[in-house]
Amino acid sequence: MLNKIIKFWKIKDLRNDILFVLAMLVVFRFAAHIPIPGINVGALSQFFESNQVLGMINIFSGGAMKNFSIVMMGVGPYITSSIIFQLLTMIVPKLEELSKEGESGMQKINQWTRYATFPLAILQSYGMITLLRHSSSQILPKLSIFHMIVIISAITAGTMFLMWIGELISEKHVGNGISLIIFAGIIAGIPGAIQENIINYDPSKFFNLLVFTIIALITIVAIVIINEGQRNIPVQYARQLRSNRMYSGDYSHLPLRVNQAGMIPIIFAISVILFPPMIAQFFIHAKSEFLRQVANLTIQTFQPGQSVYIVLYFLLVVAFTFFYTFVIFHPQQIAENLQKQGAFIPGIRPGKPTANYLSTITIRIVFVGAVFLGLVALLPFFMQWTTHTQTLAISGASLLIVVGVVIESVKQIEARVTMAKYENI
Repeated sequence: MLNKIIKFWKIKDLRNDILFVLAMLVVFRFAAHIPIPGINVGALSQFFESNQVLGMINIFSGGAMKNFSIVMMGVGPYITSSIIFQLLTMIVPKLEELSKEGESGMQKINQWTRYATFPLAILQSYGMITLLRHSSSQILPKLSIFHMIVIISAITAGTMFLMWIGELISEKHVGNGISLIIFAGIIAGIPGAIQENIINYDPSKFFNLLVFTIIALITIVAIVIINEGQRNIPVQYARQLRSNRMYSGDYSHLPLRVNQAGMIPIIFAISVILFPPMIAQFFIHAKSEFLRQVANLTIQTFQPGQSVYIVLYFLLVVAFTFFYTFVIFHPQQIAENLQKQGAFIPGIRPGKPTANYLSTITIRIVFVGAVFLGLVALLPFFMQWTTHTQTLAISGASLLIVVGVVIESVKQIEARVTMAKYENI
């Protein structure tokens, strides 16, 4: 590991890019501690501690929501916009054609995703302010229309600022910018959690902490194994005639990863499953008794650890794993490229049979990866029942995201080191 770090540091461009990314993450953490004036921070902190759903959202904002900072919404609106456009890609023929055009088509879709982030940020910031006002009169005093516009504008600008930082980080090719921002938000809460456990240490809970540590280490190892696992499909190239001499075809392989979607399904699943209780929060003080009952029932049903929450969480992780895999992996396109290059899979006819074969193999492999990812996501909940530790449910999703982001970033850095070696040659 030390030798790899030395290699990274010796490459000037890579070193500058890593330092730039670290600087941008520091800027994000600095912005997360710039509060919007006129907020009762003490009452807001108590409200987040008493609300488990909002507490989980606060974890992924790196505490920015609890501080009511200018970046309190984090990159949530951008993630929502990404989910919407990826769903539309499967439905709208024009978007589907753009996604198949390669880099140029994806750039247009990404540009529309950024445009849609702006109104979504306005809508979500207004919704959060309304939720806080309805939940407790002590958090936010009576706001004038001008004050409301100023707060919404500041929060929206903070979201767009984070999206811009994420794009700058992605351009450095040392990891996905949006994922790294979420990663930084999660990591930022670790020192505080460790400090809290040290201050409130109870010898009777030593066994629970030991079990949690062991399970966390096993989970990390398992995630790495699944993320690195792949099936190599043999590929043979046809014989070629050169200078009146026949050359035998080369042999290669097509790697199919067990988890091609990475940690994206976890982020999508959490965003979707937290949506119903977030909407229900607006109606807990409604004038209609029926609306209040439905809202309270929805909030209770979707509390982390409840049976409905666990089942939906598992199904969403599995579904998004399949969905995202087939968004980025196109068997028909791969089959066409193989046929153009004069390559084929031994025993499989070129063209449509090859595409069908790749689809079948991918479904089988992704099924294993999706079920594993879902079980790992649910493991902390079962640990919570046995150890009675409330933070475990949050730590599970966080652990999956952190490990996935680290693996993705390390791979991109190693790829750049390899490219630097070839450039020197």
